[in-house]
Amino acid sequence: MSALFDRLQRVFDDGHGVELPDLLTDARFAGNDPRPAAVLVAVTDRPQPGLILTQRPHDMRDHPGQVALPGGKLDPGENSIEAALREAEEELALRARDVRVVGATDRYLTGTGFEITPVLGMIPPDLPLRANPAEVESWFEVPLATVLDPAKYDEQYALWRGAERRFYELHHEGYRIWGVTAAILLNLSRRLQLTELFDD
Repeated sequence: MSALFDRLQRVFDDGHGVELPDLLTDARFAGNDPRPAAVLVAVTDRPQPGLILTQRPHDMRDHPGQVALPGGKLDPGENSIEAALREAEEELALRARDVRVVGATDRYLTGTGFEITPVLGMIPPDLPLRANPAEVESWFEVPLATVLDPAKYDEQYALWRGAERRFYELHHEGYRIWGVTAAILLNLSRRLQLTELFDD
């Protein structure tokens, strides 16, 4: 058994045993019938754990060049965990059998009409991941301690659909992690006890 997986499972369960007010959401911009989607928050089993993120191709119609978590829309008959694992395999050749699922966390309503369920899982380090060029331009690993540290993010505001929208962004080695991805990670950071998670 992995010591990191045990710690992740413990702090995940503890963190989801309480109500948390004011989780980040774009619900006020969302429509009445959001489409279900899921993303995989894939943590690498290292002494200093990492998180796998992707960058979308710059020529894509939707969200070109943005940093994202592997994921997408649910297919008919799928649950969120199944969809997150399928999408990660399609995008990065990350096999479902290599993922130890911790659990699904807080759903995030986007302003573009999706209800995203993030699925936290652990994967072995240094897997031979391969980006599917139709969906992913590149992938990278960022320290988990960085993306789950609220102090690393800058708060920003922009006018969107006639209203002021608050969002967060984090810059890491030339990548800009922002918007929905940043919000999902910040919500997750409130569920996990970082001191216990990273102390050996």
